[in-house]
Amino acid sequence: MNQSRNEETEKADHGNIALLVIDVQQGLFEKSTPIYKAEELLENISTLVERAHQSGVPVFYIQHSDLKTLRKGSPNWQLHPRLQPRASDQIIHKQHGNAFEDTNLDEALRSRNITNLLVTGLVTHGCVRATCLGARQLGYKVVLAKDAHSNYSKQAAKIIEEWNQKVCAENIELIPTMEIEF
Repeated sequence: MNQSRNEETEKADHGNIALLVIDVQQGLFEKSTPIYKAEELLENISTLVERAHQSGVPVFYIQHSDLKTLRKGSPNWQLHPRLQPRASDQIIHKQHGNAFEDTNLDEALRSRNITNLLVTGLVTHGCVRATCLGARQLGYKVVLAKDAHSNYSKQAAKIIEEWNQKVCAENIELIPTMEIEF
């Protein structure tokens, strides 16, 4: 009976995680400096989205808008064509680096009793960093998919490695895509 109770507890705990896909938008893939390891990034994010859907884990797509590259409604602002949100997925529009700032993301997560976040997306040292730190400040447990975030800097590999090393100091767990299970 205890074993059955533990299994029920694990299943109940499973329901408190969400996947965040941050700013994987067409315009960022059309910069003069390409997204570092773009194909691997898209494949890893697609894998995580598929696993989340199969496990009933909510997926939140975050879309940034600004007055330059990612003007709301423009072709550049659209999610990358490899990402095809389902009707059950939620899309959050933002104008700041931190996806929690001036959005309903926190409210949407808390209404589903979500306390754990798996973060992926663009760009490592910008919106991904800001959202991870913002989530920690709000009390969420954060996991950053080690190989499912990137940027379009000429020093992209160095930036990714530096950020991957810094996350532990911020109480953010770092896990490669292939080791992530929902």
